[in-house]
Amino acid sequence: MTIEIIGISVLWLFLFGYVIVASIDFGAGFFNASTIVTGKHHIVNNVIQRYLSPVWEITNVFLVFFFVGMIGFFPKTAYYFGTVLLIPISISIILLALRGSYYAFGTYGSKGHKGYTLMYGVTGVLIPASLSTALIVSQGGFIREASWGGIELDYVALLTSPFAWSIVVLSLVSVLFISASFLAYYSSVAEDQKALRLFRKYTWIWSFPTIITALGIIIEMRWHNPAHFEGLLSLWWVFAVSFVCFVVSLWFLKTRQYGWSFIFVVLQFACAFYGYGVSRYPYLLYPHLTIYDSFTNETMAYALIVVFILGLMLLIPSLYLVFKLFVMNKPYIKKGNV
Repeated sequence: MTIEIIGISVLWLFLFGYVIVASIDFGAGFFNASTIVTGKHHIVNNVIQRYLSPVWEITNVFLVFFFVGMIGFFPKTAYYFGTVLLIPISISIILLALRGSYYAFGTYGSKGHKGYTLMYGVTGVLIPASLSTALIVSQGGFIREASWGGIELDYVALLTSPFAWSIVVLSLVSVLFISASFLAYYSSVAEDQKALRLFRKYTWIWSFPTIITALGIIIEMRWHNPAHFEGLLSLWWVFAVSFVCFVVSLWFLKTRQYGWSFIFVVLQFACAFYGYGVSRYPYLLYPHLTIYDSFTNETMAYALIVVFILGLMLLIPSLYLVFKLFVMNKPYIKKGNV
């Protein structure tokens, strides 16, 4: 295994961690807001608040590690992605700031303020949609030569591309599916039967759109990026395992084994996520940038690997303690139900 592959593997691990943790967070905010409209807020509010309160500030740690590592390991990405994604990523950063502000105001300021809760949920849906732009652009076909001699994002091609919109839709439905699956498990731990029934229903609702949209992306990839499509086909067995995990997760959901159901949801996305990552090797930005022609010097690479390992050694125990002491602490999560 080359140092370039080690570097991108470390980054992919942090990105996957962010996908799972952030999906739960974003989806929880959406469900918290949507139930205000449907009149079911009193059912889910206690469970969601008991989850969000300890972890909402931790989620973006994974994202920070990923972006810092991307620039550190692959300096050329700063030019390519920094230039063409300046506006989309700036929007994402603004939404992240607004989301944190609305949560702080809603939780520690005006208790029960519906406007803050609704905006918190709306921004949580818009963030994955805006962040998915980076994934879309990395597939190629959306960058053109600018009149001033550099490169720029072709917004017309981006906004009219079925492939681009299919990835945006997948980012939204998968966030809601992952979050609903976890919150169903969380409700079962809290022994909150009303919330459990509702999140169990949401898990079923968002499960099949997730699979259908994922299949749609593979079909669209055939025309948008044939080289990557061939890579996906060569790893068909990984995606088959992902589908099996999806079916098993629904079976555990049906038999009311919610912890195992969520574990297989994570395995489902892990297989699909890593299969997608391997299938696009060696490109970071097709066809302009690979992991080899943009890699940093060897000394910097080894230093980054050591730092990231130390970061994981600090982050994982911290997350374990948060989940042990708060998120999965029965007296804590049941406090809002008594």
